[in-house]
Amino acid sequence: MGNEFGHPEWVDFPNVNNDFSYHLCRRRWDLADDGDLRYKFFQNFDELMQALESSFGWLASSHLHVTVCNDYDKVLAFEKGDCLFVINLHPCNSYNDYKVGTASAEPMRIVLDTDEERFGGQCRLEGGHAEALQPAGETHNRPSSCLLYLPARTGQVLVKDSVVKDGIRIWLSTGFLREHSVENPRDLTVSFEIIDEDNVKRLRHVHFTADG
Repeated sequence: MGNEFGHPEWVDFPNVNNDFSYHLCRRRWDLADDGDLRYKFFQNFDELMQALESSFGWLASSHLHVTVCNDYDKVLAFEKGDCLFVINLHPCNSYNDYKVGTASAEPMRIVLDTDEERFGGQCRLEGGHAEALQPAGETHNRPSSCLLYLPARTGQVLVKDSVVKDGIRIWLSTGFLREHSVENPRDLTVSFEIIDEDNVKRLRHVHFTADG
């Protein structure tokens, strides 16, 4: 948790005026454990952004292309590695079918968005997780595009559907965990009954990892 989120008070580094005290120069790691505060959402976001880097290696990639930088709409879209980041910074305006250029003429899928419940959001972009977004023609000097719903003050990350095809996304809300008195999701095992093309049933067990 960074300094900007880990301090409930002002930040005051050790100096002569505070007798070189560290009292106001420390990160409060315990804040995320308080269910009545919103710091848990910041911690969840930090963990999932790191998981995104582990999965797609976008941070270390040399590829960077700014697709949209619209000051009037307050929309920023850029490619970093295999990921397309789209951010609507407008405080009030949401946009339907906002056309954003993509690097290839392939369906795109949302792999993370700030409007998810685990980040304190309203879950308005769940459709982009479940179903791939189809190509919508050239724009922004890119060979293809997709039409996005951009709620105000939200961001989303998309990748080519082929990268995550046949994958499965499992997410348990904090409400579900509280209801079942689960303190750590890694204590859970999810079992799937899979019926193959020969109508043979098989059980597959999945354990949650540190990345969720």
